[in-house]
Amino acid sequence: MELQTKKELIGADGIRRALVRISHEIIEKNEGLEDIVVIGIRTRGVPLAKRITSNLKEIEGQEIPNGSLDITLYRDDLTTIAKQPIVHQTEIPFDVTDKKVILVDDVLYTGRTVRAALDALMDLGRPESIQLAILTDRGHRELPIRADYVGKNIPTSKDELIDVNLKEIDGEDAVVLQEKCE
Repeated sequence: MELQTKKELIGADGIRRALVRISHEIIEKNEGLEDIVVIGIRTRGVPLAKRITSNLKEIEGQEIPNGSLDITLYRDDLTTIAKQPIVHQTEIPFDVTDKKVILVDDVLYTGRTVRAALDALMDLGRPESIQLAILTDRGHRELPIRADYVGKNIPTSKDELIDVNLKEIDGEDAVVLQEKCE
């Protein structure tokens, strides 16, 4: 399957503004940062979580625990993605029990990645709450999951893909709409 880039939807400044807004919304909704921890879903949720954590520190002057979550073994499509899936390390150097977990990812689509992340988090402890922060929500949910914080809603067709590029991984910040072509 070939992918063709249709257009850039969000540039570097738009991503920065969306993450700053999400950071302010997290503070407002939780009336501060008490018992807040931020966890990014591998791969692109991790740098987004770090940026949100940095924003929270800049806004409130308070260090917030930050971690990364690998959901590979919790996926419901594990047998279809690879014969030997690559498992990365979960790095959560704090207890999530009784914490308000802000779970961060780049794109919300069917909801299956978030479901896997919820299962993985529950194996680590019993958070007080889990809130979902997403850079882009493209619709087409297959599970009853919604984000608490959304950078941008981008309705798509099933033949389109949202590609999030982050400078930490891809060398540039951009959200690009791609279309499947044969």
